[in-house]
Amino acid sequence: MSESLAPSTADMTPAAPEPRGYSDHGRPAWQRLLLTPEMAIIALLAVVVVVASLSVRNFATPITLTFLLLDVATLLLIALPMTMVMITGDIDLSVGSMVGLSSVVIGMMVQAGQPMGLASIAAVVVGALGGLLNGLLITRMQLPALAVTIGSMALYRGIAVGLLGTTAVTSFPADWAAAARASIPGTPIPVVMIGFAVLLVVFVVLAHFTTFGRDTYAIGRSRDAALFNGVRVDRTRVILFVLSGAIAALAGIYYTLRFGSARGDNAMGLELQVIAAVVLGGVSVFGGRGAMHGVVAGVLLIGVLSSALRLAGITSDVINIITGLLLVMSVISGSILSWAQARRVRPGASAVAKA
Repeated sequence: MSESLAPSTADMTPAAPEPRGYSDHGRPAWQRLLLTPEMAIIALLAVVVVVASLSVRNFATPITLTFLLLDVATLLLIALPMTMVMITGDIDLSVGSMVGLSSVVIGMMVQAGQPMGLASIAAVVVGALGGLLNGLLITRMQLPALAVTIGSMALYRGIAVGLLGTTAVTSFPADWAAAARASIPGTPIPVVMIGFAVLLVVFVVLAHFTTFGRDTYAIGRSRDAALFNGVRVDRTRVILFVLSGAIAALAGIYYTLRFGSARGDNAMGLELQVIAAVVLGGVSVFGGRGAMHGVVAGVLLIGVLSSALRLAGITSDVINIITGLLLVMSVISGSILSWAQARRVRPGASAVAKA
């Protein structure tokens, strides 16, 4: 064989695999949009609404919708900042106590003859200061958020009960109280939903369309990595705790006017309901994952279930058991989904590895 006919070394060398881009590894857009925990909760909410409307008497009525939204309004408000706090990997267990403390602040100031507007501003300031205290203890003292907010939960509740004792303030301006219970003219939707819709837009933009929101997710995935990438981790966490305290106080104003009573034990245990709704809505308890639309669906799902079961004659203890089971199932299913995604071999990965 002549030398010209012999195969060259270049011809015998296997061609290097073409570089793979993001589109080769990523899922199609429709899968990224629809195959998510948030969309699963929205689908479950739709199923529960349809089943309840068909099987529970008086559920599919305007008055039921009105009282359902009035009942979940407090949870919806507090869940907005709580979502971002938990995305960072923190938690705020003091929000229920802050609702009670802000209620007491309003009651005492109105009882002393102060205008309702001034009392409301004072309550929000107290809430922001309470959140600031939580944030500074967690970031400056490097203490766990769980331990700090358990302590502040007891502290704020103790202050609220200590200030007002066992008495209740029930005299509030009639126009404020009526506004808290009123519906948008011609609809069964409460007026408070307008305020919630405004805050929802603000928090959606903040979480999903700003650098601050991207920093929040980065902190939840890895605080060290976020810090090395220039994220002001401590400042971001403090701001979120301030927002959590302020919105909890704002929810306390609504809660007080809605029920017409300022007491130190108002909203006892509310923090657990908020956290359950946020986790049910797809926010990871380990941080780094979650979306506002899933959280709103989670709150509404808990509200719809509670309303339908009450109308069906189910006791509150059974309702709590069902809600708890639903929460446990959501946590387990999220862990199983993460494990399955980690184990899944992407198409072509084995071929590239062998090459």
